[in-house]
Parts: sequence; structure tokens; C-alpha cells
Amino acid sequence: MTDAVIELTGATKSYPGGVSALRGVDVRVERGELVAIVGPSGSGKSTLLNLIGTLDRATSGEVKVAGHDVSTLSDARLSTLRARHIGFVFQQFHLAPGRDAVANVADGLLYSGVPLKQRRARAGEALGRVGLGHRLGHTPAELSGGEKQRVAIARALVGEPDLLLADEPTGALDTASGEVVMSLIGELNAAGTTICVITHDTEIAERLPRRIGIRDGGIVFDTGAVKPC
Repeated sequence: MTDAVIELTGATKSYPGGVSALRGVDVRVERGELVAIVGPSGSGKSTLLNLIGTLDRATSGEVKVAGHDVSTLSDARLSTLRARHIGFVFQQFHLAPGRDAVANVADGLLYSGVPLKQRRARAGEALGRVGLGHRLGHTPAELSGGEKQRVAIARALVGEPDLLLADEPTGALDTASGEVVMSLIGELNAAGTTICVITHDTEIAERLPRRIGIRDGGIVFDTGAVKPC
């Protein structure tokens, strides 16, 4: 049996009024993969992100993350699953403006039960991983856009999650900063992190080893689908 981090089988998501955002989606992502989920606005990729990230529940079908069947978990256990197994990076960095880089990253461990001193030590290590060991005491106002996104990535990684979900991670950045962030994502994956990049940008998607295309709520192509054992 292969080691899948994400398994969706026949997953659907419907909303009142007969709106179907996802239609029978089958997706499997193995540990250590680097995957682009690509599609235009309204294609269903944000809904798919929400199901994979356990931010929403499927209407029908099965969703498993890190081996856990999401449908069987209470809201409290879903929160624990997210805290322990999933790291999120968003287009807008969502950093606390008055707190330095270490504090922002340490906040990623707030619900882990790790003591403050250890949280800050691990935050410093995570910032070192993303090349910001020299910017530990700087607040978001003192950082460039690319540096802010790297802080956000460090925060997502500090808990050593099974899965990193990056939603349009270069969308708010200039081209040069976007290149730095995508290079970092490649380096993190090479070191073993499983990463899904959700994007509308086909140029970014084309650079990644596996691409899953979504349109009108369904998968239209998958360049590296893995068949279940």
C-alpha cells in the first residue's frame, strides 16, 4: 500500500439552490509529491482546497487526509487534524502587523501545547529554513512582500505538517519575489515536504512535476494520477 497524504474518492460539494461546486472528484497525492491544482476562477479549485484542508466537508464521497477519514471526525478533531497535519499559505500573508517574524511563526504552534520558549526556538529554526535567519526581529512593516510570504511559509512549516497547501502563493508578489517563493517551494519539496500549489497561473503550474486541472467542478486532466492499490 502506498503512503497517500490526500485521498478523495467521488467527492462532491453542493450548495443550496442546486449549485454543484465539485462533481465526483477522485484525487490521490502521495507523500513527497509536489502538485499544482490549476484552473480558472469559478472552476472549483478553491472548493477543492477547502475539502483537502478540512475547512469544509464534502456533500458526498470520501475525503481522507493523512490517513484520517474527514467525515468521521467532529469539528474539534478536525481542528486537531489541521493543527497537526496541514500547513496553509495564502496569497495574502495574514501576519500580525505588530509582531516580529519569530512571534508570527511561533503563533503556528499556539494550539500544539508546546511551551512558549520552545515555540520561539522552533520558529527561529523555521525562519532559518526559509532564508530569514537574519530577519527574526523584524515586523511585517519592515519586510518586503517576498519576505512576508517566506514568513508565512515558515509559520506553515513550524509544526512539521504532512501537507503544505499553498493557495496562490505568488499572487500578491512581483515577478522576482514570486521566483524566490517558487524556488523555496521546490527546495522544501526536495527536502521531503508534500506540497499542493493551488493556482490559476498556468505558467506556474507548468513548472511543477504534477498538474491536476479542474474546470466546472471536475478534474479535466491529471499528469501523474496514481492508481489506488
